[in-house]
Formats: sequence, C-alpha cells, structure tokens
Amino acid sequence: MDAQQQIAERKERWQRLLDPQQAPTSLYLIHYTPDEEPQPHLWLRCRQERIEWSWRKYQRQLARLEWLADDALPYLDMLTGTEIFAEAFGCPVYRPEDTNPYARPLITQARQVSALKVPEVSATPLAALFEMADELRRRAGPQALVRLVDVQSPMDIAALIWDKNTFYTAMLETPEAVKELAAKVSQLWTQFLDEWLRRYGPDFVAHFPTYYMPKGVTLSEDEIGAVSPALYEEFFLPELQAISDHFGGLGLHCCAHARHQWAGLKRIPNLRLLNLVQPVEVLRQAWDYFAGLPQMHSWSGEGDPWTWPAQHPKGSRMVMEMRAETRDEALMLAERMAAACGRSL
Repeated sequence: MDAQQQIAERKERWQRLLDPQQAPTSLYLIHYTPDEEPQPHLWLRCRQERIEWSWRKYQRQLARLEWLADDALPYLDMLTGTEIFAEAFGCPVYRPEDTNPYARPLITQARQVSALKVPEVSATPLAALFEMADELRRRAGPQALVRLVDVQSPMDIAALIWDKNTFYTAMLETPEAVKELAAKVSQLWTQFLDEWLRRYGPDFVAHFPTYYMPKGVTLSEDEIGAVSPALYEEFFLPELQAISDHFGGLGLHCCAHARHQWAGLKRIPNLRLLNLVQPVEVLRQAWDYFAGLPQMHSWSGEGDPWTWPAQHPKGSRMVMEMRAETRDEALMLAERMAAACGRSL
C-alpha cells in the first residue's frame, strides 16, 4: 500500500471517530521521534529556517508511514505562538530566547477600544504565514495536510490585547466595550481563517493537539477558567456557537481549571472533539460527563497503554497518545494497541 492509500485509510478512521452517526471507535498516536530536531524560534525573521525545519519533519513523517501502523497523519507544521492576532492589531511582542513569543497588552481602558481599527490581513505580519505555507504546499503538493497556526478564540485574543488587570472588571463595568473588541478581533480572525481554509483545503491537522479535522476549525479557549458561568454565557458561548456554525464544526482545547463551564461546553453546536489538560481525577470525570463526544486528553489511563481502552466508559470515542523509546517498542505498541482497539494491522 502506497503512502496516499495509507493516508486515505487513516483519514477514514478519523472521520468515523468524529461522526456521531458511526459506531464508537478509538484511535492512537505513537510518538517515536529519535531524529527530532529542535524547533527554530517562532519569529518571522526565522521564516526560512521554519520552512526548512517543517519540510524535513514532513519527510520524516512520510517515511514513518512505511513501518509504523498507528493513526498519525503527516502534516506541514505551521504552528505559531499565541501572539499572531494580537500583533496584527498593534500589540508589542516579546520574543524570549527560551520560549515562544507572546503579546503584550495594548489597551488598558474601555475608551481605547473604539479607536482600534480592524486591519486587512495583507497589511499585517499574518500575511507572512501564508507565504510560508504556500512554499511548503508548493513543495509537498495540494494533497498535503497543513497544521493550523495557534488559534485562540476571539475572546481569548481580546484578553491578550486588553491588559488583564482591567479586562475582567471591564466585563462587569463596561461589557459593551469588551464585546466590541471581541467583535473586531472576530472580524480579522474570520477573514484570516476563511482564506486559510480556502487555500489549503477544509481538512487539516489541529493546532493542538495534533488531531485530524475533516472540516471545521480548532481553537484554544482558556479564559473561561477565570470567569463565572454567567459571564461564559454572555461573552463566550455566543461566540463559540457562531464560530461552529460558520465553519461547520469546532475542535476545542482548554487547559484552564474550567470544570464549572462543562455544561456550557456541551451547548456548543457540532463540537467535534474536546481536549482538556487537567489532573487525572478531573479527566476521569470528563470521560463520563462528555461520553459519546470524541475526547483527546492529557492522560488516557493507568498502566500499559494497551490496557487503556478497557478503562474507558463503554461507547467512548478516545484518541490516545503514547511515547516509544525505540523502534521495537513502537512496533510492539502498534500491534497491542490495534488489538486493544479491536482492529487488525
């Protein structure tokens, strides 16, 4: 079976996982990266280094298809820092040597919001991301999947643009200004993602974690951990509902302590997959609470990986990640995980 046939089969398995009309199934990703290269700084002046690094990574992923039978898909890695949309609005960006760049706030008071202009994507540093992805796609061909840039929700981006010392109180004191800023972010955000999906196709690999999405968009929603359910209902849920409706589905990552928002997350239409990064006892609760929804969390079970599926609630749709230290261990995991998930290699 050639690489494209293998990719097609793996995509079909992901589509079955994400389709609530299909029988429940579980998938697994085996991380074996003995030749992994350090990622270049996520700075635009390093764009050529980032292109070459991503290209070499893609070649290694294609080679891995030949011998390791899991559910991983090769992709052109276009991951960024969280600063990209805030920077487009004029936020200064700090670029440390030892971690990803991040935006510094631009707004401290509600009266500053009305003066903020929504830029054209082509007039911002976002345009360079298209140039990089275009070059990678030129090399790989139109069939290659592209990993989405780091996408925060518009409300999360608003919380980067507006100093958090006054952002949360503004939700109570000047809520219309907060909503105005989020609407401006959403305008640029949607313009960018509409063009991204038009250029590189409706299916892609999520920004985090690396799962396949046949349609829709993925985002991080972390500010919900700091607000009440009532504020989530007013500021966050309408935005998430509109995003899911516009793009035809939503994959959501949250690493905030947001157990109090789970009922609200269930109300997002066409939520395709949920990723939580939380303590083990919280994730155990999530397994049952979100039963039937595809889940891909920071922990998948106790003990050996091939025992994990039996620990999950009946009817679960889980994506499990594990690491192998050697090629032989990776092959062993692939064989045992296939059996545990009820399929043959």
